[in-house]
Amino acid sequence: MKRILVAEDEQTIREFVVINLKRAGYECFEASNGEEALEIYEKENGNFDVAILDIMMPGAYDGLAVCQQLRKKSGSIGIIMLTARTQEMDKVTGLMMGADDYVTKPFSPSELVARVDAIYRRVAIAEMRMDNNFKEEIRSGEFSLNLRSRALMKRGKPIELTQVEFQIMEYFFSNPGTALDRTKILKHVWGEAYYGEEKIVDVNIRRLRMKVEDDPSNPKHIVTVWGLGYKWEA
Repeated sequence: MKRILVAEDEQTIREFVVINLKRAGYECFEASNGEEALEIYEKENGNFDVAILDIMMPGAYDGLAVCQQLRKKSGSIGIIMLTARTQEMDKVTGLMMGADDYVTKPFSPSELVARVDAIYRRVAIAEMRMDNNFKEEIRSGEFSLNLRSRALMKRGKPIELTQVEFQIMEYFFSNPGTALDRTKILKHVWGEAYYGEEKIVDVNIRRLRMKVEDDPSNPKHIVTVWGLGYKWEA
């Protein structure tokens, strides 16, 4: 069963989200605030594929704080933030904290389910590789990417990646030295039916540079191709 944690303090929105996800085949666990979401996560031993978190929740833990806590506990869970149109900086902050995607209110059921499905597919593929003892490894200069364990190594030292970051790195490693435009990266990682904006690519690239570059402000590996996108240089 595909398991999803839904944290939203507005009951009508939460019920709307849960009803549509259940129709799409997801088992839903509901939380009305951040503290409750973290309690449910612990009670279920982290056995969730995806979490949907509203950014603006009352109490000590808003959506951003919950996102940060969940990402510390798991690099594999898919995280989607629910935001208002006016929360532009919060969207970027959420992505930098480890969220995979965001959905802007108001949203349609088809948009939400499409976003969740895309993230779930990534999680399922990673789990399948681990279950099947998939051991293929891609090397690129001082880096190596293990496709089974979803591990990136730099000079023999591990670098933690989220599902999105892993897929971007896998795409780079499979196309070394090739200029990849933002649209191609977006479609490859987030899926052909992705509704969102290309800036989500830029935020994830910024986050990856902080992890893989010796000097993130002067990147040598994830190089900007002006007016197009990015390329990987070993």
